Amino acid sequence: MKPLRAFVAIRMNKQVEDAVAAISDAIKRPRDGIRWVPRANLHITLKFLGPAIDPLRLERLTAGLHEVAMKTAPFEVAARGLGAFPNLEHPRAIFVGLHSVELGALASRVETAAIECGFAHENRRWNGHLTIGRVRDAHLTARTRHALDAAKDTDFGISKIESITLYRSHLSPEGASYQALATFLFHPR
Repeated sequence: MKPLRAFVAIRMNKQVEDAVAAISDAIKRPRDGIRWVPRANLHITLKFLGPAIDPLRLERLTAGLHEVAMKTAPFEVAARGLGAFPNLEHPRAIFVGLHSVELGALASRVETAAIECGFAHENRRWNGHLTIGRVRDAHLTARTRHALDAAKDTDFGISKIESITLYRSHLSPEGASYQALATFLFHPR
């Protein structure tokens, strides 16, 4: 079997994703220097597993992810505010802020399960966010900067998170597409 690019992620509910897509659509302009994430690709990465993973390693990881899900109760995540890495003055990525104590704990449990299955430890501290655009041209127009600044306090709503999903990522010149390989439902307490 061929190696594949894979990650573990969650999705927000339809209402939140609709609100995020509406803001993106309101801000984006042709040749604005930003590669906007299509609505179908909106997700919160809990753990990037790698660009060329042996499918057999993913099979082992599914047991660990099932265990994580069984020990996790559904919880809520609030999506609020626009930001950028490293900042809005010199953005490389534009994101929606996420607010939830449980989300960080879930990412930590997914990281532990992945390490136990032989995946590399992430050196950077996990920072929950929903990427909506990647900046290709650091010299954004004044109009785009103003629109981003005007939207920085937007409240996109709250999602109830009830599962994690293992995804395969397909890269192409048209952009990435994602295929769900397995979904693990949380266990209500």
